Amino acid sequence: MWTGPVRRRVPESYGVGGGVRPVGGALGRGLPRDAGPVLDPTPPTGTLVPLPAQPSGVPWPTATWPAGPLPAGVALDALLDAAFDPEGPLHDTYAVVVVHEGCLVAERYGGTLPRFDGPGRPVAPDTPLLSWSVAKSVLHAVVGMLVRDGRIDTSERADVPAWREPGDPRGAITVDHLLAMRDGLAFLEDYEDAGTSDVMQMLWGSGEADMARFAADRPLAATPGTRYNYSTGTSMVLSGVVARLLGPGAPYRAFLTERLFRPLGMASASATFDDAGSWVAGSYLHATARDFARFALLYLRDGVWEGRRLLPEGWVDAGRTPRSVDPDDGIYYGAHWWTRDDPSGVFWASGHDGQHVDVVPALDLVVVRLGRTGSDRSPLVRAWRDEVIEAFVGTIPDADGS
Repeated sequence: MWTGPVRRRVPESYGVGGGVRPVGGALGRGLPRDAGPVLDPTPPTGTLVPLPAQPSGVPWPTATWPAGPLPAGVALDALLDAAFDPEGPLHDTYAVVVVHEGCLVAERYGGTLPRFDGPGRPVAPDTPLLSWSVAKSVLHAVVGMLVRDGRIDTSERADVPAWREPGDPRGAITVDHLLAMRDGLAFLEDYEDAGTSDVMQMLWGSGEADMARFAADRPLAATPGTRYNYSTGTSMVLSGVVARLLGPGAPYRAFLTERLFRPLGMASASATFDDAGSWVAGSYLHATARDFARFALLYLRDGVWEGRRLLPEGWVDAGRTPRSVDPDDGIYYGAHWWTRDDPSGVFWASGHDGQHVDVVPALDLVVVRLGRTGSDRSPLVRAWRDEVIEAFVGTIPDADGS
């Protein structure tokens, strides 16, 4: 086991810090279960909306974001006012960043980060904010880089020590199964009962020192590949695979910095690691809203940055291709990315409390919304995001598919 230094947790829930628990109430109270199992997915069979290239003459935002005007006819003031209304249903919204055709066209910040040991801290453009499960989509990029390096083959069995014993049926689980959340492990993604919840025990209980091992120790509930079950534990198993390949702790962190964060200019990005040296890639990445927008732009540009390919050709398409269906609301899941059957081709990273990073290929658009909005208001956050995207429809020829 890796015995390097432990990243110290600070008493702040959404600012820079380590593993954190929800603010207020009992442990995990009110946290959403993002999706459930589905045995017979029926994703759409249509073609994917093409990913646009960086417009000629628009600089990449590695150092600073180029600013641009909103397209004629696009009005966002009312929507931004609604998002930041302290008495409105979307409170607390901390940050909104909108990028169109590679330029920053709108942003706003507000609210205060709660702290356990004193007054809260006002949110500003340079405030790192907690990703929650948005981090899963960043893990998808890390795995893609290792695929491009020839160090991971997604069709091969995942290298997990607990599954190496001859006859262990979990040995059939591939990296692709993990990316698609179709590994078949019996992992309960429930945040209501700490006595039965695997994810609560993993993040804040008996499994927090070595989360990848805790998750990998779960038995199978279904044959690998046959069942979809959204699971933070699955992302931790995958992060453990990466940690063993790169080296836990410092080497893993260096890879994140040198191969992903620094090339994109994500100077604020900070990943939290457990005691065993695995990035807690299911939940914990801090970055500014602008830096999350940089990550989104990498995917909007098909894994290319400043003319250099960082992700394998076709990797973004693999992430946004529907593989499973959320049985609760019919939303599709690809490979560590969410998507839906929509003319805009929108796909997104999503996290607890209303963290969303939307990538909209048909409109050459990125929308980042970060905040602390309870799961009971998730439909309102989704409707607000749809309204922001809809505001851009019709400003680009054939953007609506007509």
